[in-house]
Amino acid sequence: MNVTAQTDEKYMRLALYEAREAFNNDEVPVGAVIVADGVVVGRGRNLTETLTDVTAHAEIQALTAASATLGGKYLPDCTIYVTLEPCVMCAGALAWSQIGRIVYGAADPKRGYTTIDSRILHPKTKVTAGVLATECEALMNEFFSKLRR
Repeated sequence: MNVTAQTDEKYMRLALYEAREAFNNDEVPVGAVIVADGVVVGRGRNLTETLTDVTAHAEIQALTAASATLGGKYLPDCTIYVTLEPCVMCAGALAWSQIGRIVYGAADPKRGYTTIDSRILHPKTKVTAGVLATECEALMNEFFSKLRR
């Protein structure tokens, strides 16, 4: 495994921690962390139920935290690690932030941004999909099967 793959897995595990915290609070289990120069500068998890706010997605929470930490709204030197493919709203916010890289775990064939148009991202943003996808998918499946019981 190369250094980039090891690094991606390391930070995706932190995003999975955030997703599990969301799961434990009866939120859809999506977690995100934003990293700059090897330092986590923002964390987020879904808080839509807690805040009764449809925009309180993990990515939005992490973007807000990272911007506050770094003192600016543009994040071209940052990478976001998120357990689920961003939705169109989150992809738009990530585009506005000019984030340098997006790494996500599970694909979202129903609401992921790629089902609409992958051009929504900033043209310089790089994307890596499928990091720890099996673990990310398993957490989502567990959450939704729990709801159906």
